[in-house]
Amino acid sequence: MRLRHIVIDGKIHLWSDIVQLRREQLAALKRQAAQSTLFEVKHDARPVTERKAADRYLQPSLFAA
Repeated sequence: MRLRHIVIDGKIHLWSDIVQLRREQLAALKRQAAQSTLFEVKHDARPVTERKAADRYLQPSLFAA
């Protein structure tokens, strides 16, 4: 059995209208997520253990080379 309407706060809304509004919301989110970046994204060529400050603190490599 398919729902034709739904009651929200005592008001009857058509289910198809609710589904259409949700599709519009999702389309707007996709458009918003497609924004360009403010800065150029650069590849981090450091070893995995040196990419985060906490990892560099735990495993210093200053004298390893």
